[in-house]
Amino acid sequence: MNGLVLLIIAVAVLVCGYIFYGGWLCKQWGVGESDEPTPAHTMEDGVDYVPAKAPVLMGHHFSSIAGAGPITGPINAAAFGWLPCTLWILVGGIFFGGVHDFGSLIASVRHGGKSIGEIISANMSKRAKRLFIIFAYLTLILVVAAFAAIVAGTFGATYDETGALDKAASLSASRVAMVSLLFILIAIVFGFLVYRRNMPMGVSTVFGVIAIVLIIVIGMNFHPIYLSTSTWMWIVGLYIAIASVTPV
Repeated sequence: MNGLVLLIIAVAVLVCGYIFYGGWLCKQWGVGESDEPTPAHTMEDGVDYVPAKAPVLMGHHFSSIAGAGPITGPINAAAFGWLPCTLWILVGGIFFGGVHDFGSLIASVRHGGKSIGEIISANMSKRAKRLFIIFAYLTLILVVAAFAAIVAGTFGATYDETGALDKAASLSASRVAMVSLLFILIAIVFGFLVYRRNMPMGVSTVFGVIAIVLIIVIGMNFHPIYLSTSTWMWIVGLYIAIASVTPV
């Protein structure tokens, strides 16, 4: 199938899912029936509870549902074919991932912005909370390990049989690593401009797009970082540990 036709069909299906299935879920959960402010407003503290602009909020949700799709998607498509991957993205995104994320957020908003463990404790029991936290902890270890392995494998340099660095074979990995590190820096600068300098969202978006193009150019031409996969595993693990406790 032509790639453009597939893209158009996929966009149409996702839009229909958003309008019809998303609209039905909103009615079932009573979303929009009350103007009661969210915990981001009623409990605003400038750290964990901060009102977010709609485009920024959408960006967070989009990145959450997309996950490592841009990395693992082409690999899965090469292994299983484009049709199974397309069906998984469309069916799974609408009826599994989308409804899960939407439902979790609605539940959290209606319980003072608390985590799912606290919500379970309030509606079921403390024992159910403990069991869920154990399950969630073990699941997160698996997910973090898988994502860390994917990232480290993507960034990791290639070495020959003697243990010497093969720069030619490691060129792409080094470029991707450099761009990714610069992207983290750009994200911090973007957040600083939006929330500390009150830069308009339109101007910030233009700045962000230009910055992304710029860091890609820089990363393609300046990439001095050649580290092994095991070293990247340690770096990614440290980054995850810091990012997990740092306010967004």
